[in-house]
Amino acid sequence: MTEQTINNFLLINSKYFDMSMMPEVKLLLQNADESMAQSIFAIEFKDPTTLLIISILLGTYGIDRFMLGDVGMGLLKLFTGGVCGILWIIDAVNIQQKTKEYNFNKLRSALSGYPMY
Repeated sequence: MTEQTINNFLLINSKYFDMSMMPEVKLLLQNADESMAQSIFAIEFKDPTTLLIISILLGTYGIDRFMLGDVGMGLLKLFTGGVCGILWIIDAVNIQQKTKEYNFNKLRSALSGYPMY
C-alpha cells in the first residue's frame, strides 16, 4: 500500500487500536496489496468506548463478550450473573483493551485472507 493510504487508514481508525500495536498495524498495511485497500477501509471495527458503556450497563448479562465473539464467557456471565459481579468488574476494567485486541485480530485476519471467527 502507498504511504498516503496507510496514513489515511491510521488517521481514520487509530482509536480502534492500542498505541503499542500501531507499528505492527503499519507493517501489516505496508505489506498489503494496493488492491486490498478498499476492502480494508470497509472493515467495521468495534468501538472500545461503546463496548465500555455496554460492559458497564449490560456486562452482567455477558452482552459485551457476545459482541466480541466470546460466546463461552458470555454464556458464563449470563447464567451466573457475572459470577456475582466479579467478572463484570474485571471486564469493565479490561474491555477496552480486549476490544482493541479484537480489532487488531480482525485486521490481521482480513489481510491474511482468512476469516475471523
